[in-house]
Amino acid sequence: MLLQGLLVSALLALPAPAAPVDILPEISAVPGGVVTLPLEVPAGDEPQVTFNGARAMVLPHAGRWLAVIGIPLGTAPGRSEIVVRQGSTTTRVGFDVAAKEYAVQKLTVPPGQVNLSKADLARVEKERLRIRGALATFSEGRPETLRMLQPTAGPRSSSYGLRRFFNDESRSPHSGMDIAASSGAPVQAAAAGTVIDTGNYFFNGNTVILDHGAGLVTMYCHLNRINVESGQRVDAGEWIGEVGATGRVTGPHLHFGVTLNGTMVDPALFLPAE
Repeated sequence: MLLQGLLVSALLALPAPAAPVDILPEISAVPGGVVTLPLEVPAGDEPQVTFNGARAMVLPHAGRWLAVIGIPLGTAPGRSEIVVRQGSTTTRVGFDVAAKEYAVQKLTVPPGQVNLSKADLARVEKERLRIRGALATFSEGRPETLRMLQPTAGPRSSSYGLRRFFNDESRSPHSGMDIAASSGAPVQAAAAGTVIDTGNYFFNGNTVILDHGAGLVTMYCHLNRINVESGQRVDAGEWIGEVGATGRVTGPHLHFGVTLNGTMVDPALFLPAE
């Protein structure tokens, strides 16, 4: 608890001492990755940073401000930039995004599992808007750390960015990480945060979404049981539910997603190496 308190103090102070490396995620300047960008602005008021129009995380780090940016999976390789505003001054900071090829999976399934009925399509669209709104949450508090706990024990069975084809029809790339686990296995909060949504969704099944502050949001899907409610504050490692097979799945597992500045990024960048 003493060490955790020291880390929080380091984040909240400005100018700040060099922050320990383990509070930052692994850096990967590719579509679906994360970059950290030092901001050359005067000491003083916290600057506001946007990327693709969405507000992004800013942390005090090593005596300066540091932007932590999630790169959308659909970003084309090449030059990107963030917009930095401090007081009446606006500047732009560029960075390069490298190409990355993600794996491809082709599956043959019954047509009814690919082509949804009108009623199911209407439900999915309504739920998509609700989920998207929750994942785009930006609250003013900063996360205690950007290094997370794996939310349930088990092998990471399906990686982020996997491109899936069902009966040769392309579907959206996999936006999170699947962790293989048996039904009823405990699921813990990957980091301290506040529950901003729980519900049962067509594709995601029983779902919990946590806000960790400054645009960092995590999502836990296909749960057999939800053990928290909206508005509840949870600690890192606190039990929030159990692994299940609810929603559109073929068997029990946990789908774990991480969002930065409103975009889904690779959860592996925030977790310990396997």
